[in-house]
Amino acid sequence: MALMRGPLILITTLALLLMAGLAQAAAIEVRDFDDPVLETRYHDITASLRCPTCQNQAINDSDAPVAGDMRDRVYRLLMDGRADIEIRNHMVERFGDYVLYNPRLEGRTFLLWGLPVALGLLGLVLVGLLVRARRNASNRELSAEERARLDALTNRERTE
Repeated sequence: MALMRGPLILITTLALLLMAGLAQAAAIEVRDFDDPVLETRYHDITASLRCPTCQNQAINDSDAPVAGDMRDRVYRLLMDGRADIEIRNHMVERFGDYVLYNPRLEGRTFLLWGLPVALGLLGLVLVGLLVRARRNASNRELSAEERARLDALTNRERTE
């Protein structure tokens, strides 16, 4: 009987942990919206805000507790009649610019927006310079020294 207690306790513990995980996963937030426009705004805002914990996941998809708090805050602010920009500004004040998937174009985010464009233009310029250099290299005549060396090489091949 004593030998059976260890595995039984282990199985019971694992079953309880599994049930707790399933119960937590099944906890679905339900938001009541009388106006379908408010519901659409809620989904748009929560899809555009990044979860500070998950980092690459919107708060509407995240199971992190902070994302749940953020969704609650968005819901309450919408119910208070706040505009979308006010809600986003509130979230930025609380969590920083990182919560926005599309950061604002400001002095400190200019590099973030401008660097891809600048690198693209630099790449085009480099490709243009390379094409131009190859075109010029293939059209250039041989110098007298190069011509004499080429003739010497071709004559040596014929004599052998």
